[in-house]
Amino acid sequence: MTDKVAQRSYSAVLETLRQRLSEPAPARVQILAGPRQVGKTHLLRRLKEEAGERAVYAAADVPEAASTGWWELQWREAEERAGPDGPGVLLMDEIHYLRDWSRRLKAEHDALVARDVQVHVVVSGSSSLKLGWGARESMAGRFERLELRHWPASELVAQFGLTPERAVEIAVEFGTYPGAVALLGEPERWRSYVRDSIVEPAVGRDIQALALVRKPALLRAVFSIAVGHPAEIVSLQKLRAGLDDAGALETIAQYLRLLEDAYLVAPLSKLAANATRRRAAPPKLVTLNQGILAALGAGSPPELASDRALAGRWIENACIAYAWNAGQEVTYWRAEPLEVDMVTDGSWGRWAVEVKTGAYAVGDLSGLLECCRRYPDFRPLLLCREGDEALARRMGVSTQPWRTYLLSGPPE
Repeated sequence: MTDKVAQRSYSAVLETLRQRLSEPAPARVQILAGPRQVGKTHLLRRLKEEAGERAVYAAADVPEAASTGWWELQWREAEERAGPDGPGVLLMDEIHYLRDWSRRLKAEHDALVARDVQVHVVVSGSSSLKLGWGARESMAGRFERLELRHWPASELVAQFGLTPERAVEIAVEFGTYPGAVALLGEPERWRSYVRDSIVEPAVGRDIQALALVRKPALLRAVFSIAVGHPAEIVSLQKLRAGLDDAGALETIAQYLRLLEDAYLVAPLSKLAANATRRRAAPPKLVTLNQGILAALGAGSPPELASDRALAGRWIENACIAYAWNAGQEVTYWRAEPLEVDMVTDGSWGRWAVEVKTGAYAVGDLSGLLECCRRYPDFRPLLLCREGDEALARRMGVSTQPWRTYLLSGPPE
């Protein structure tokens, strides 16, 4: 797995935490955020196993966590585990379920530092909402934030021993939730897992518990419509027209942002030098894990082989979501009638990217070339079928099979 792909993957986050737990304690609190069911709990338990008796694992989403003295007991036990073999380690899962968690965490961390108690602290939560906001508000200078996002196909290869070809196929058709891999042979059970263990808790509990949602039914409706339009540019007015409870455009835009904070759907903005034009442009809706599409969205995996247009949208969505999950800043570009599927800026470099899953002609690259003419800092890249690269290369456009891209990212 290349470094540019792995930055927010399970393997990379695990290795980062191993390194930080080997540093002198007490150090900064490690705050791990990410979507549901991407392995955060598994990762903390793995760290617990590796640290042995020095570590305390505590889940804050259990009923006992609300009882008097539970919080203090975890810290006292972690302190008692410190000794000649190394610092104590407190691993607290789903901390955002605890009331006023950031203030309490700050107080405990400051006490450890003041008394020079040798304890490392790692906490996790299932979204970036209050987990990020609370830390910034009260723990400035005291924490380091890590994100474990949706897995890339290469992580399925690393953790499950799949062939690269099979991993890409699963990533596009069924998504990359690790807990769902074992259920792929049981479609209804697989679908229930994604709906009941991932989507419903995220929409019905996480977002509404951590942010002000005045119209929960509207939030659900916005989510449903967004998932039904993968990799499509959809105006807020059109979104509102499809809703029973229309709501203000500002409310719909806010709910789209909350869905992105919950790692469900990203409303991509348009690449534009003018901030006013950028804000006025309609968003491009990208579902951030193909598993959500397969369980709830337009079409289903069996239909992809027979419906080329549907397959094209799913593959484009997978390619864009992959860049977003890798931590790139992702936008799209459009100047009627020309359009570019995505524009990325970040550790991969600056790319204007077009995704073509079938045959293409010279005119199909016009948007890509015009975008790069207007924004010369960006390089053009065509993601296509293997064997279809020649025409684009003759036009000075870098190419890569989309399957290769989903395993290793764009070319160097």
